[in-house]
Amino acid sequence: MQALIETWFHWVHEWGYGGVVLLMAMESSIFPVPSELVIPPAAILAAHGSGSMTLAGVIVAGTLGSWLGAAITYWAALLVGRPVVLRFGKYCFMPAAKVLRAERFMHRYEGGGIFFARLLPVIRHLISIPAGLIGMGFAKFSLLTLVGSAIWCAVLAALGQKVGNQLDAQQMDALRKGEGVDLTHLIHSVKHEASWIILAVAGVCFLYFVAMRLTKAGKS
Repeated sequence: MQALIETWFHWVHEWGYGGVVLLMAMESSIFPVPSELVIPPAAILAAHGSGSMTLAGVIVAGTLGSWLGAAITYWAALLVGRPVVLRFGKYCFMPAAKVLRAERFMHRYEGGGIFFARLLPVIRHLISIPAGLIGMGFAKFSLLTLVGSAIWCAVLAALGQKVGNQLDAQQMDALRKGEGVDLTHLIHSVKHEASWIILAVAGVCFLYFVAMRLTKAGKS
């Protein structure tokens, strides 16, 4: 994992916005690239580095990358169809039981589920599959994905800026050069700060789903 994180950081450092778009596209598909370790370092480089990236640019690149990965996954699920996903999904970390559960989730919450899923780790990169399987309108799916992703990337960018303010001059200089960077301190700081954000988002999502369940029960 440490080697992967160093590789991802190198992509962001060397490729700028292109690296952010690529990594966030991977994060929104079936590849295990955590956005919490992509956007914050990019935001640190944008806010405190000497490169050409800006904080707003990082948010836009992250949002577009998230939409791109989600759109590819959506269309893949829509085109290959439910039987293929149920049969072969286990080879892509999507066993049949998980697919069926995700389908039920989408049927119950639809648009709200897509929006809030963009704010939750793990769920974020899987939600596009059931959206494609049930044939959710692509325009609606794209809009909700873009809005949810933009909010999440903005939160992570602000987190990165805060973590960057905690780095000393020597660490910041090494980060700008991108050579021989010890990412242990950076990773620990990001994970520590992000945990509170993730808990808060999870709490909001929990209240939303409880409200939806109670509303449905009241109608019945």
